[in-house]
Amino acid sequence: MPFEAQWTPEASKAYTKLQRAALAAHENRGKSKKKKSTKAEGLFKQVEKSIRFLLENPKHPSLNTHEYDSIENPFDKNSKVFEAYAQNRTPGAYRVFWCYGPEKSQITILAITPHP
Repeated sequence: MPFEAQWTPEASKAYTKLQRAALAAHENRGKSKKKKSTKAEGLFKQVEKSIRFLLENPKHPSLNTHEYDSIENPFDKNSKVFEAYAQNRTPGAYRVFWCYGPEKSQITILAITPHP
């Protein structure tokens, strides 16, 4: 059952920032005729893929989805917030914080941040 994405302003801003950095790096790489992708391109690709997997199946094994207690659910104080991995075994690995709702068949992306 695919879900529809809803974004908080913070998450949308972080996603757009990563996307712009990847596009700029791709353009610069094209000018210098380098073939290998940059870190910014790789990071955006990983974040985009994790969000795609999340919307298709929040329990996808590669996401390592688990409950996260430090963020409160903005729609229902009794509902859970989850953390999904965009990267693993990387210093400052990126995480996607999300919750179900506000409507049925919707997932709200709360934040996209590097792991402290």
